[in-house]
Amino acid sequence: MDRRGLIYGLIAYGLWGILPLYWKVIRHVSAQEILVHRIIWSFFFLSLLLSLRRQWGWLRGVVKQRNTLRILIAAALLLSVNWFIYIWAVNAGFVVETSLGYFINPLVNVLLGTFYLREKLRPGQWAAVSLAAAGVLYLTISYGSPPWIALSLAFSFGIYGLLKKKVNLGAAESLTTEMSVLLLPAIGYLVYLELTQKAVFRSSEAVTVLFMIGTGVVTATPLVFFAAAARRVPLSMLGLLQYIAPTMQFLIGITA
Repeated sequence: MDRRGLIYGLIAYGLWGILPLYWKVIRHVSAQEILVHRIIWSFFFLSLLLSLRRQWGWLRGVVKQRNTLRILIAAALLLSVNWFIYIWAVNAGFVVETSLGYFINPLVNVLLGTFYLREKLRPGQWAAVSLAAAGVLYLTISYGSPPWIALSLAFSFGIYGLLKKKVNLGAAESLTTEMSVLLLPAIGYLVYLELTQKAVFRSSEAVTVLFMIGTGVVTATPLVFFAAAARRVPLSMLGLLQYIAPTMQFLIGITA
């Protein structure tokens, strides 16, 4: 087991666990506008990070490796779907439902890691997975209706993690590529919001503007740690670590 990968995973899921508190501050902004700002500011934050490190030599290689580029394009699309559903659900008051999605997601990761990547679990890990599955089943039945929010979040991010395992590229570099794929559509939609006077960014108070710009930092930071962990830790183990985030989110949902 790679100890650094384990630490990176703990940091990523810990940061994701407290993220609903951030979105609640800007819940008066539409999910679509938050999403495009999240993409744009993440791209600029990551570009600044790579520029400070002087790490741009990888870009030519990615352009030439069409299979890697196709994987990252698919990952970018899955990530944008996951982000939109998550932001909309949190701002609409479905924090508990989003936490259920991230309770289900580790099981998806374990299944993908076990059956697709042929990773093996120890008996103790199988016992933990079985206990978690029973808990998720109980929560799902208690919810009383098909948990489409939870399932959408779980499978979109589970497949995203699987795709990241197939890319031999640094964490910041791969995420920058994904953000560049989404950048032009995001800018185009932001221009549309401005032209139709539906955007709230320019007319908002300073706190909202700062929080919108900060979406780049709060988005990119845990994703960089997650990508670093995904390259070093088996997907099945990553799935077990993920229970940190939904547990924190569930507590926030019932107390905040």
